[in-house]
Amino acid sequence: MTLDRFGRNINYLRISLTDKCNLRCVYCMPEDITFRPRQELLQDDEILRLVRIFAELGFVKFRLTGGEPTVRANFVDLVRQMSNTPGVETMAMTTNGLLLDKLAEPLAEAGLQRVNISIDTLDAQKFKKLTRWGEVDEVLDGIRMAEKAGLGVKLNAVVVRGYNDGEDVVDLARLTLYQPWQVRFIEMMPFGDVADFQQAGIVTEEDLRGTISAALGDLSLVNNGQLDGEARLYKLAGAQGTLGFISSVTQPFCASCTRARLTADGRLRLCLLREQEVNLMKPLRDGANDEALKEIIVDAIWWKPWGHKLDDDVVPLNRVMSEIGG
Repeated sequence: MTLDRFGRNINYLRISLTDKCNLRCVYCMPEDITFRPRQELLQDDEILRLVRIFAELGFVKFRLTGGEPTVRANFVDLVRQMSNTPGVETMAMTTNGLLLDKLAEPLAEAGLQRVNISIDTLDAQKFKKLTRWGEVDEVLDGIRMAEKAGLGVKLNAVVVRGYNDGEDVVDLARLTLYQPWQVRFIEMMPFGDVADFQQAGIVTEEDLRGTISAALGDLSLVNNGQLDGEARLYKLAGAQGTLGFISSVTQPFCASCTRARLTADGRLRLCLLREQEVNLMKPLRDGANDEALKEIIVDAIWWKPWGHKLDDDVVPLNRVMSEIGG
């Protein structure tokens, strides 16, 4: 068990496998972004060693992110080796879904259990506008293949004012009437070079629930408001699925936070919305043994912060979202 100074058991690691992506979503990165050279990112053997070390420290849940994790070379084999690491109980992934039509089945066979698939609108033109490059039909194909492969599926939608905050939200919410999915609406968070755009585009949970209720009827709170991970759940009358709201900016959930993040360039980031990071790549490549690395990690976790500082106009500027992995 790895505790922080507030008594939280930190046992969930989100691993960014790459900063690269095959989309250029407006809320995530500039279109002309330059990605890091491969040698500046964690190599397969380094990731596997760190997964083993984190598992030995009591981490049980691992989520693979990016950029877009499926664009990494040898991805399926990497998933297989990570999922077979002693102590790893849950292996999940967040993806844009574009490559799942080919990868869903081999990933399920390799030990992947769950996927969160990003789909911000069902409208093909708006989807192209939001992602700059994407085709929504390819994501829908990926969702179907993930279900066919037996993976647990959740859908993530980042809501951006003026882009997809009206009928698009209603269309996504309507899916839960007929599908046993959790459709999750995520408040946009400010980072790096696109922070101004992100702050101007935030749509609150209250606004989203109002939009959905006006079109589809009242929402009932699920589990008395107890969070499912980061999401507060609601349900439409007669729906097979649920609606989740992740409100990291306006309703932070710090008390229940159990996660840390490993960036693609080997930094341990203690809070998504804070710049504090600890370099694990340097001691790893300088020859530190497992015990030394564990000591660095345990000490870093102890100082995990509580809460963002957005109300004080403190915005994390050292990275854009694609470099952290969400």
